[in-house]
This record gives sequence, structure tokens and C-alpha cells, in this order.
Amino acid sequence: MTFTSLAARNILRNKLRTALTICGVAVAVITFLLLRTVLSAWTSAADFAAKDRVVTRHKITFVMQLPKRYIDQVRQMPGIKTATWANWFGGKDPKHENEFFASIAVDPGTYFEVYDEMEIPQDELDAFKADKRGVIVGDAIAKKLGWQIGQELTLESGIYAAPEGGEWKFTIRGIYTTKARSVDRSSVLFHWEYLNDGLPEARRDEIGWIVSRVGDAKQTADMGVKLDKVFDDQDVQTLSQDEASFNKSFLAGFSMVLKALNLVSLVILVIMALVMGNTIAMGVRERTSEYGTMRAIGFMPKHIVFFVLGEAMVLGLLGGLAGVGLGYPFVEKVLGRWIEENLGAFFPFFRVPPEWAVVALLLSMVEGLVAAGIPAWQASRIKVTDALRRVV
Repeated sequence: MTFTSLAARNILRNKLRTALTICGVAVAVITFLLLRTVLSAWTSAADFAAKDRVVTRHKITFVMQLPKRYIDQVRQMPGIKTATWANWFGGKDPKHENEFFASIAVDPGTYFEVYDEMEIPQDELDAFKADKRGVIVGDAIAKKLGWQIGQELTLESGIYAAPEGGEWKFTIRGIYTTKARSVDRSSVLFHWEYLNDGLPEARRDEIGWIVSRVGDAKQTADMGVKLDKVFDDQDVQTLSQDEASFNKSFLAGFSMVLKALNLVSLVILVIMALVMGNTIAMGVRERTSEYGTMRAIGFMPKHIVFFVLGEAMVLGLLGGLAGVGLGYPFVEKVLGRWIEENLGAFFPFFRVPPEWAVVALLLSMVEGLVAAGIPAWQASRIKVTDALRRVV
């Protein structure tokens, strides 16, 4: 019998306690995996952003508008392949008031050229371009709310009141899918011109932001600087960023939430260590006389340390395997699918990063070693006479 097998067999001394400890570690691992997946999904838009896109917005804040004439100056810039614009509408379907989805007024002629990862059949795209009141919706929101092509759609906006107290009425002309899983499949896109025509004169000819594609992705950052210089002397200054930086700045508004999730994931690791530490400490106390016997027949203190640490590492490994084995398919196939279908506007891509599954497994073993550090040290320092005299 080897030292390793002996350490592993010690785990089975109290089967109920071992099973409960493994369950506790597994729950901690599942929770850790879930939190890391939430963080990864939340930042996926920045992580998978196109490297050749530049977003130009108002210099002060995203919610302030730009003059529409800026789009012409952007398109004339050397190095710009194509450019489009968009405007946040903030609409909701009165029939589904609790459902959130992004509703955006866009330029129908160029939007899908800039965002070519969004796929739509050509006949549906042509029908959308031909109908000023037409909309294109994502396949996820269409499936969830039962929307069909040709269906009339009414939206209400807390930002833009409908003309003359009426309603913003649309007709669904197409349903888009995406090549990239990180792209929101719950958006509603309609003609900016339809929005502009319905606004009071003082609010017309304004857009939310401009998105440009550059010819050389390596020049994206430099292009942002050049674009801002063009508008430095204008009445409205701009801030141009590559798409990844823009998405990160947008997520900065949720920085406290992200920090809280990071903190909670660290707390989970501490709880995992406490659970295993308590189990190991109890086991060491119960086997004090056995350790005394082992010392009496020639085992060294380092052997005692090895037994305790080996038991803890095996315990952590079993808990980690149980947590990853149960948590990965649950988060990946069950919870992830539900979140993508129901919360796609926030988490269009909710999948467990494989590297975090590996990290969770390794951490469970490391946590076991850390948790067993003090009990192992105490067990190795006990005197043989005291250990043999102790009654457990």
C-alpha cells in the first residue's frame, strides 16, 4: 500500500461527512463557475468586438446627440470603407411591457454593410428597405414573443413621443440571425427616417452615434484620433473609439456590479476552504492516536503531513470533479440556453469558458491543500506520548 492510497482510504473513514463535504465543495464550484460565466458573458461584447470598427459618439456622454451632417464628413475621411449611423429609441411592446429589447433607428442602406455578422435573406432586406415603417427583428425575440413576418407592431417610447399623440406603428419585414454568438439576437431595427419625420422640428436631423469600418484594422485607433480632430472646431465635439473600447466604456456603468460579482466569487473560494478545513481538522483530531502509533513505528513528521495534505487534495479533487461534472452541463445546456432565450439583450452568449472549468477544478485541489495546512502542521508536531495517551 502506498502513501497516496493510504491517504485516499482515510477519506472513507466517515462516509457521511465525506459525502457532505464533497457536496459542499461541489456547490461552491458550481456557484463559482456560474459567477465567472456571468462575468464572461457580460463582457463578451467587448471581447468579441470587430477590430476594424470605430464608434463615434458625443464627447460628453453617450446619451447626447450628434448632428446628422457629421456622417457625410466621416464618409469622406481617407481610410474609411463605409459608415452608418444609429439612434437609441428605447421602445417597448405594450402587449409585453415586461420584456426588454433594444430598439434602434438605423440607416437601412448601410447598417447591415457595417454589421455584416448579422444575416438576413435578401428578399426580406429588400422589403425592409422599401417600407419606411418596416422593421427587422432578431430571431430570438421573434421566437420568444411569437412575432411573424408581415405582422403589425406597435411600440411605445419613453424618449420619443409619437406624433400628434398617436402611436409608433411598424410592420415586421424580416428576421435576422447572426454569425457570431456574441451578437444580440433580440434587437428591433427600423428606419431612422421614420423616426426623424415624426419628431418636432427642433429635434430633427440628430443621430445617436456613428459606426465606421476602416480599411486597415491596424489603423483603427489612429482613425479614431483623426475623426475627433475633424470635429474639434465644430459646435459638438466627438469621442471616437474602437468597438472594443466603446463597449468597455458602456460597461463601465455597471462596474460596481462586476466588482461585486468578482468579490462574491472570492468569498465562494473562502467558504470552500472553510468547509474542507473543518472536515480535515475533525479527521485529524479523530486520528491523533493513529498518528502517534505511526510515529512510534518509524514514520517521520513529513509523512504525517503528506497523509493529511494528500487526503485534503483528494477530497478537493472529488468535490471539484462533482462540481464541474454537474455544473458545466447545467450552466452550458440548461441555464445558458434559458438565459440566451429570455435575457438575450443582456447576455446574447452565455456559455461556460472551458478555461474557467479547468481553473475551478485546480482551485478545488489547491483549496484543499491550503485548508489542510494548519491541521497537517499540528498533526506533525504532536508528541508521540501525548498522541498515544489521547482518547478520542
